[in-house]
Amino acid sequence: MSTETDRQGRLYIPKEVREKYGEKYHIVTYEDRIELIPVADDPLAAVREATGDLRDASIEEIREDIEAEGRAKARDKDADR
Repeated sequence: MSTETDRQGRLYIPKEVREKYGEKYHIVTYEDRIELIPVADDPLAAVREATGDLRDASIEEIREDIEAEGRAKARDKDADR
């Protein structure tokens, strides 16, 4: 999918994209491109949804989960060799 800006620099985002991702975006610039990152209507609700079970977990439980995931990935990587 591609689009162009108008004379005033406005960018048209197709309806199906706006319906899927919303109407607010962060613009992230890189040396060779830009990205539009959707902004949730309720950012706090989005964070709560993304964290899921982590909200009620202690720091130690989160740390243990991260370490266990790292060990599992390392084992998987070793198995692929």
